[in-house]
Amino acid sequence: MITDPRHAGRRTNAIRQGSRTADVVFHALALLVCLATLYPFYFVVIMSISSPMEAAAMNVFWYPKGFYLGSYELIVGDAKMWRAYGNTIVYVACGTALNCLMAVLGAYPLTVRSLAGRKWVVRYLLVPMYFGGGLIPAYLLVNKLGLYDTMGAIIIPGAVGIWNIILVRTYFATIPESLKESAFVDGASHWQLLFKIMIPVSKPIMAVIAIYTIVGIWNGWFDALVYLPNEKLHPLQMYLYRVVVQQTVDLKTLSMEDARDAAANMLSNIQLKYSIIVFTTLPVLFTYPFFQKYFVKGALLGSLKE
Repeated sequence: MITDPRHAGRRTNAIRQGSRTADVVFHALALLVCLATLYPFYFVVIMSISSPMEAAAMNVFWYPKGFYLGSYELIVGDAKMWRAYGNTIVYVACGTALNCLMAVLGAYPLTVRSLAGRKWVVRYLLVPMYFGGGLIPAYLLVNKLGLYDTMGAIIIPGAVGIWNIILVRTYFATIPESLKESAFVDGASHWQLLFKIMIPVSKPIMAVIAIYTIVGIWNGWFDALVYLPNEKLHPLQMYLYRVVVQQTVDLKTLSMEDARDAAANMLSNIQLKYSIIVFTTLPVLFTYPFFQKYFVKGALLGSLKE
C-alpha cells in the first residue's frame, strides 16, 4: 500500500507533538504534585506568623489569621539556638569539603585503565554501600577512635560516601581520553591532571555532591543524639528536636497563676515550633539556587553507566 509522504509527515508530527488533552492532564497532575509538595511548608509559614491562639486552635489553613512575630523575636534572642547554628555551619562546611575531596580522590584511580584490579575494587565498593555494620559497631568505632563527644564524630564518619565516589567516577569516565593523554604528553602528573583539569571540568557533578552533602548534614540529628552528650556541640536539628519533641509542661503541679502563665507559654511554644522549623529550613532553600546551574546536568551525567 502506497501512502502519501505528506500524510506520513503529518502523522509523524502529530505523534511527536502529542495530544493536547494529554498535555493538559499531565500539567494538571504536575501542578497537583507541586501544590502537595509546597503546601506543608506554606502551612508551617502561615502558622508561624499567625496569632498564637489561632495557631494553638489549629484554625489556620489557607492564610494567616492575625499577625504575630513574637516567636521569631524569641528565636533571634536565643543564645543556644545561635550556638547550634554555628555548630551546624562548621559541620556543613567541613563535612562538605571533606566529602567532595574524598569522592574525588576515591573516584580518580578507578578511571585509570592501567590500574590493576580496578574492576574488583569497584565491585568491592558496592558491598559496604548496601550493607553496614549497624549502630553498635559504629558507636564502638567512634569511641575507640576518640571521636566521642567531639565535632569529629559528626564530620569524620561520613567523610567517605561510596555513592558519591561512584557518581564522580562515572562522570570522570565521560571526559575524553584525548584530553588526559594531551596533559600527560605535556608532562603533567596524575595530581596535576586531577586538580588542574579533571576537577575544573567536573563542576556539575561536584555541585551534585555538594548539595547532597549539605542537605544531609544540615538535616542530620541522630548522630548528634548518639555521639554528642554535650549540648554545646549539638547541631541545629538537634536543638530543633529538643524543642519540638522533648519540651513538655505539667500543669497539675503549678498554682492557678503559674498555670495560666504556663498555658500562655504553651500557646506560644506551639507557634514557636513552627517558627523554628521555618528558621532552620530557609538556609537550605536559599542554597539550592546557587547550585541549580550545574545540578541537573551533573545528576543526569553522573547517573549514566560507563
